[in-house]
Amino acid sequence: MRFLIVTGMSGAGISTALNTLEDSGFFCVDNLPVLMIEAFANISRDSHFTHDNVAIGIDIRNGAALEDLRSVLERLREDKFHYEILFLEASDETLVRRYKETRREHPLARGRRLINGIAVERETVSFLKQLADYTIDTSNLLSRDLKLEVERVIRSEASYSNLIVNVMSFGYKFGIPQDADLVFDVRFLPNPYYLPELRKKTGNDPEIRDYVMQGEEGKTFLTKLGDLIRFLLPQYVKEGRHQLVVAIGCTGGRHRSVTVANQLCDELSGLPYSVICYHRDIRIDSYVKGED
Repeated sequence: MRFLIVTGMSGAGISTALNTLEDSGFFCVDNLPVLMIEAFANISRDSHFTHDNVAIGIDIRNGAALEDLRSVLERLREDKFHYEILFLEASDETLVRRYKETRREHPLARGRRLINGIAVERETVSFLKQLADYTIDTSNLLSRDLKLEVERVIRSEASYSNLIVNVMSFGYKFGIPQDADLVFDVRFLPNPYYLPELRKKTGNDPEIRDYVMQGEEGKTFLTKLGDLIRFLLPQYVKEGRHQLVVAIGCTGGRHRSVTVANQLCDELSGLPYSVICYHRDIRIDSYVKGED
């Protein structure tokens, strides 16, 4: 039997993770009181319990009782009960944005600023992050991306890595992404914008890809960039990083950066990391120019 504890920051996607696990055949219980975990664990390993896979959601809604979770987990280990912890993380900026979009109130923000509630929660659940078998940073993940990550956890791939690599194309005219870890400028590559027949296309179109990558400069750059990223990824894993944002920029974020970002994602696809490609400004540039 597999017993998975899903926890982390409120607003980081715990509900989405539990829904994905339930769709995959897990028996799921959300917001189980800490004082009931041991009893539920014993029930789950009883011969009359008919479910092979179990997941429980534990979060800050347990209040002060969450402090007792550390001793509960220690007793389960001493009792030879095997469990795994999936911790969902997100940046403060992301959590603030998500709470404002949903207009929900943070459990610890009553009577105080939202950012202060998040800070208290982060400190409270920090011991769970240290104990976690899997950590997923959802800051740059869409719901479908998070579901794919949870499915990787379910498969328990031997090569599973907690590191998520976000390859993002962007346009310098709209600013460098604030969360970028590595930034590469590809404005030296041929620019399809100056050809009327290519101007309205994007780097997702084969005509643009072929035009941008026509010379040796593009091929050489992509090879060297791929080598650099492949070298760096294990180093970031050793450092304990869970997310890396590689930003590829051109003038408008529509042609060259999109092409190179797509090519880089293909280069990294065989590695034991989750690689997600995102084109931040692919539609903004055409909208600003009135082309859409």
